[in-house]
Amino acid sequence: MDAQLPDVEAGKRFYGGLFGWTFEDQPQGTVRALKDGAPVASLAHKADGRLPTVWTVSFATPDAEALCRRIRAAGGQLVAPPHPFGDLGVTALVTDAEGAVFSLWQGAASPGFGRRHEPGAFAWVQLYTRDTGTANAFYGGLFHDALFGPDADPDFGRAPVSDVFPAEMPPHFLVHFAVDDPGTAVAEVIRLGGRVQVPPFGTSYGTVAVVTDDQGASFALLRR
Repeated sequence: MDAQLPDVEAGKRFYGGLFGWTFEDQPQGTVRALKDGAPVASLAHKADGRLPTVWTVSFATPDAEALCRRIRAAGGQLVAPPHPFGDLGVTALVTDAEGAVFSLWQGAASPGFGRRHEPGAFAWVQLYTRDTGTANAFYGGLFHDALFGPDADPDFGRAPVSDVFPAEMPPHFLVHFAVDDPGTAVAEVIRLGGRVQVPPFGTSYGTVAVVTDDQGASFALLRR
């Protein structure tokens, strides 16, 4: 997952302070975020100020070109076609049938998360959608075994967009970072210049708080 930010240096200060991340340079002017030396995310400069300041989740695939064709056939759209990301892999930006944006990642030298399900690392992604049945059909068709197979243990939930956000909010993904204590983490977000969108609340997958960083990118804090 990666954050598109107006100021990457400010992002390094915010997330370094919140999660204890360190950083190293990546191709195309981005930086890789590390937790205890293992990759957990990337920060990138938002080249166009008209674009939203957001966190974007990437789904792994062995063949980004083929998956893009399947996405279009299922009613999704291609925002940015597959292209090399240095020598680390191939990436593409797409939408689902309702317009929620996500990325594809065909890893080469960098297959994906080096850590997850621990404080300061990825823990869950929630899709807020107009129609959970449509979402299940779309993503189930693309990633059936990972989501619904007999050995599936997905970190991916679907919920109606109006459950937490205003009804006019478009379908979107919300990435969740693991924390030991959402209340303490929320206080640190505020100290670092971020703000709280939704205070800690209970869900079927843990206790969640929805916050934004000091540049406006939304994300969630999760204790499972």
